[in-house]
Amino acid sequence: MSLRINDVAPNFTAQTTQGKIDFHTWIGDQWAILFSHPKDFTPVCTTELGYMAKIESEFTRRDAKLIGLSVDPVDAHEKWAADIEETQGAAVKYPMIGDTDLTVAKLYNMLPADAGETSEGRTAATNATVRSVFIIGPDKKIKLMLTYPMTTGRNFDEILRVLDSMQLTAKHKVATPVNWKQGDDVIITPAVSNDEAEQLFPGFKTIKPYLRTTRQPR
Repeated sequence: MSLRINDVAPNFTAQTTQGKIDFHTWIGDQWAILFSHPKDFTPVCTTELGYMAKIESEFTRRDAKLIGLSVDPVDAHEKWAADIEETQGAAVKYPMIGDTDLTVAKLYNMLPADAGETSEGRTAATNATVRSVFIIGPDKKIKLMLTYPMTTGRNFDEILRVLDSMQLTAKHKVATPVNWKQGDDVIITPAVSNDEAEQLFPGFKTIKPYLRTTRQPR
């Protein structure tokens, strides 16, 4: 099954470093960031988990929860967490899923259905595609999917920026332009008539009939 934006995120139960969870129940009415790793004790991912630990409060402030995934078992995650804290200077407090039977990786199209049923004997290279980020909304639908190569560290500041955009555009009839960041002007969506725009966004600017900008709504 292929996944697309606005599909319901596949639900699952799994063991994590914080106990067994039902994913949809764990999300509750918040946003969720699910990010996966091909193997524990890998160098690039070590830096990534450490950075996410450092900025977890930024996601919490945005009513978003973090959860990591690796196909290795939970007890390996716990040992890896000690290395992460030692080398990156931040303790991992968010849960890490142990996907030893590859169920979650397959559900989220990170591994093919014929990848087998155990992580035992698998390497980072054979799990190279288990390196994705999913943003999932309170409605349990997938809002973003990104997959990175193993050699390229992910930009989690960008994930924060995208989350800001998604939360803003979910509340207001606007879209965010290229390289937008908090406080920048936004674009009025084409579905909004000029008359409605005058009511919602007084003083908006028309660059082209299809391109109208306004200050970021509060």
